[in-house]
Amino acid sequence: MPGNLVGRSGGISRYSGDYEYPFFSADDSSFSDAARGALHDSHRRVRCALHAHRLPLTIALSMNGFFDTRRYVTNFDSAKTGNIITDVLVIGSGVAGARAAIAAAEYGAVILATKGEFEDSATNKAQGGIAAALSEIDSPEKHFADTMQVGCQLNNPKAVEALVREGPEAIEELISWGFEADKDGAAVALGREGGHSLNRVLHSHGDQTGRELSRTLAQRVHKMEDIRVFDHCFVIDLVTIDGRCVGAVTFHQRHGHQLIWARHTILASGGCGQAWRETTNPPIATGDGVAAAFRAGAVLQDMEMMQFHPTTLYIAGAGRALISEALRGEGAFLVDRDGNRFMADVHSDAELAPRDVVSRAIQHHLATTRSNCVFLDVRHIDQIKNRFPFVAQLCADFEIDIAKQLIPVRPSAHYMIGGVKVDLDGSSSIEGLSCCGEAACNGVHGANRMASNSLLEGLVFGKRVGEQVGKRAAGPEKAINIRSIQNVTPLSERTMLDLADIGNSLRSLMWRDVGIVRTRNGLLETCGTLRFWAHFVLDKTLDSTAGWEIQNKLTVAYAVSLSALERTDSLGVHFREDSSTANNHTPYHIEIARSEAGTQPCRQLISARLSSS
Repeated sequence: MPGNLVGRSGGISRYSGDYEYPFFSADDSSFSDAARGALHDSHRRVRCALHAHRLPLTIALSMNGFFDTRRYVTNFDSAKTGNIITDVLVIGSGVAGARAAIAAAEYGAVILATKGEFEDSATNKAQGGIAAALSEIDSPEKHFADTMQVGCQLNNPKAVEALVREGPEAIEELISWGFEADKDGAAVALGREGGHSLNRVLHSHGDQTGRELSRTLAQRVHKMEDIRVFDHCFVIDLVTIDGRCVGAVTFHQRHGHQLIWARHTILASGGCGQAWRETTNPPIATGDGVAAAFRAGAVLQDMEMMQFHPTTLYIAGAGRALISEALRGEGAFLVDRDGNRFMADVHSDAELAPRDVVSRAIQHHLATTRSNCVFLDVRHIDQIKNRFPFVAQLCADFEIDIAKQLIPVRPSAHYMIGGVKVDLDGSSSIEGLSCCGEAACNGVHGANRMASNSLLEGLVFGKRVGEQVGKRAAGPEKAINIRSIQNVTPLSERTMLDLADIGNSLRSLMWRDVGIVRTRNGLLETCGTLRFWAHFVLDKTLDSTAGWEIQNKLTVAYAVSLSALERTDSLGVHFREDSSTANNHTPYHIEIARSEAGTQPCRQLISARLSSS
């Protein structure tokens, strides 16, 4: 029977027979004035279209649009653009990209293209440590078991085995290059973080591990004659000819558009946290590489698996800054505004429970107590300022003395577990394109990344991918020839939406409906809104970094939202409040690839994956 129901966002969900098309209120305060006006018009168009064609929203969403049809987001012509040739192109200067470049340079010429500089990467900002089985009481088998358990068994066991067995050697190599690990006497000091059953996390200068790691790798890169670093070089799109990746079209702040031709390309461009309102990620984390791979036709996997870090500094009006999990490893407590510890009632490991558990617990506590934040209590930890100087200074900038006062925290988008689907050697579904690090999905993290496994992943798989690609580039492959290729997108006559407004509204929408807790209606609303925005943003050629970033964030957000809609059960970091199924079925991955006939995610059973690997 037709009727009207008030939706949770204040909008109306109208039901007519089997046809359902929920949409949120365009008066929602989380949207800007320009976006609200656009959404009013969007709702009218959606209602008219669905009434006219009698289509449910799920079918309307499957109709092709610019997410499905846009191949390149910039115009270029190889006959008029600067052309550069190399054996290997590495995109990204974080731990994975830098390590891959170092390995590949042993076999041929490498160009490392980075959007900013080494210091701008998420690696450089990392406060946590690097996990590896280094102590006598630890073993790769124990590290393997912990990683699989935290990952909810969605992990690829072969990838996890490679991580834990090659990890100790990767650490030894790093230290031999000058990495300064914290010491306990003569031995490397090891701490414990969430999900680990014992102490196996090494740090540098307390909470500045990422900075030291980035320094060490950058120094190594700059010493290698066969690596050229192109900093401030924005990779706009991956170039493919006859289904093979042959390089990328880039924009350099000094040289403008350039085509970099490569026998093989390694994508290590990092994550997409800037698509969410609350995030620990640096400004450069706009999903550029994953979006470019999606437009090129690469298969993406488990994009719904976005990890939310439980503790980021919450100061109203200020950006979110990570408060290291190492503090909880050293004994910090999570308390509410009344000073009550609440994690002990949620999980047997209390504050050291896996990140997805802690994040949901905080989110639930905030909702039930109607609070903006909870607090980290580190006042009882000896020498806390000396042990965590970065956190101490960060809080001091806001006049918080961590030795005497509580630290206000709340969860934020932190790490993209999904990404470009790759095998153990980093090969993607596109010939000539490999991927590693946060931009890749090789299954090592499963449904939830264990603390401090990501930097180790970058070291281990960066080296594996760099070596494999380097060997191929040094092999008997046909040399790269500059070919005639161009892209010209017709000028759009549609109105132009305010990009800044779209960016802010996108982040609010993703935080609200594709955040820690998700529902079918919220995800449907998000997909519909993203497609509408794409109609007015992806139809245009926006030749600026800000424009490309908005187009990329919209693209990645759409892949995440569609994938989250397809995974109807809750697993790891993906929590569906409306899930009615128990996790007793065959585990599966969500795969998604651009299709001009209409992009749709699909389920890939793990049993099928393992039998084909």
